[in-house]
Amino acid sequence: MAGISRGASPAPPHTSADPLAALAALPGVADSVDAVRESVDRVYGHRIMRRRSNEVSSEAALRGARGSAALAGADWALEELRRRTDFGVEGEPRTVGAALRLTAEAGQLLSVWRQSPLRVLARLHLVAAGKEAPDETVGRPRLAGEPVAEPLVELPLPDADEVAGRLDGLSRLLLAGTTAPALVAAAVVHGELLALRPFASHNGLVARAAERIVLIGSGLDPKAICPAEVGHAELGRAAYLAALEAYVSGTPEGVAAWIAHCGRAVELGVRESTAVCEALQRGAA
Repeated sequence: MAGISRGASPAPPHTSADPLAALAALPGVADSVDAVRESVDRVYGHRIMRRRSNEVSSEAALRGARGSAALAGADWALEELRRRTDFGVEGEPRTVGAALRLTAEAGQLLSVWRQSPLRVLARLHLVAAGKEAPDETVGRPRLAGEPVAEPLVELPLPDADEVAGRLDGLSRLLLAGTTAPALVAAAVVHGELLALRPFASHNGLVARAAERIVLIGSGLDPKAICPAEVGHAELGRAAYLAALEAYVSGTPEGVAAWIAHCGRAVELGVRESTAVCEALQRGAA
């Protein structure tokens, strides 16, 4: 990380165009980026992080999974997640199980993400689906005419050709490298996947897991202690969907609003982990 500020990805040599970096110049985005970086730096500077960072990371993963599942319609209390084991049961338990598996898997895919984001997205969908849908739709983008089970996102669904083209474009953009702050890159990945809903199911869970991967892999949150999923859930589903609709509009104001929303989610995730650090310091957790 020497020579690279927290939250920025190194630029490749001879980069001629950097669309993500251009988004960082939108009104208000710099303020969001600065606020996120300051909050992340504060929690990383907490004295508990010197010796018990693994415990904070584990707790952040659990709370992040809870938040992502809540946005997918399975809003369970944290203690219920701790005591339940029946995550293969139809309905909410399967949603929670998928969120838990994705959170655990995300940190294992960083090296693959840098080489092939599309392979990672396929893997994430396989992990989310588990054994519930062992068919040809799992682990690949949907084909023309295939339905999508994503009832909580009611925006118009792009057709399969558009999905394929935009996924390829997103992958090329990420592989080219960017000087954009991590928040901007993570928000765009998250927003694109929610807008496209490329898989037959679990798109929201996959999108939030991908956001987590970008935040970790960028160096902004290398120990995975800043669960944006917590913040997205705390801000509420209505605000989440309204911010997504703004992003899908494609206007500069809409995209900036989505990035700011994602930034606020990271800040709230930081607040959650700061509370965990304080509890560990008091011996209460």
